[in-house]
Amino acid sequence: MTAKKPARRSTLKPLENGQIWRLGEFHLKVEMIGKLLVEYRLAKPKAVRTPISICGIATLKKYMRKNKAVLIHG
Repeated sequence: MTAKKPARRSTLKPLENGQIWRLGEFHLKVEMIGKLLVEYRLAKPKAVRTPISICGIATLKKYMRKNKAVLIHG
């Protein structure tokens, strides 16, 4: 009888200031973390003057899990 291996789930590291994550063809740079909110920039790698967006930490983590985020720097 062969034993099934449990499915591996990639766990996201805790968000920190200055981290850069790859989400498909976009990069997400975490600018500042607060108690409940995150300021971040989401743009293509060579983009200039990208806008800063704000959302809740839980919302951003859910979005990152859905898009299979990979930590590049940080």
